[in-house]
Amino acid sequence: MTYKVLGFDHVQLAAPKGCEKEARNFFLGILGFEEIEKPASLGNRGGCWFQCGVQEIHVGVEEPFVPAKKAHPAIVVENLEALRDHLNASSIEVKEDKPIKGRNRLFINDPFGNRIEFLEFL
Repeated sequence: MTYKVLGFDHVQLAAPKGCEKEARNFFLGILGFEEIEKPASLGNRGGCWFQCGVQEIHVGVEEPFVPAKKAHPAIVVENLEALRDHLNASSIEVKEDKPIKGRNRLFINDPFGNRIEFLEFL
């Protein structure tokens, strides 16, 4: 049998119980993602889901909660400098890392301490 990997559907980020309001403020209000409805079968677990291009970010409740400091989603954007300005204006700390040939990138933490990378291909 032969198969073909097509890509990612979503990335899950963990957050503490009661995270939904803060997650919505960040992913909807600051980053401009769209919220998508969770399946009814998962509704009682807490958390919320967001659309990010054709992929999704799922914020799920994990107890005990520990933020992902190294593992992270890398989100492709257009006009990284405009995003940097927007993040700075929104009081989000922008972090730099070593450059990678062919792309500009920056890192932030979500409200729960999870690392998120934004990158723009050159």
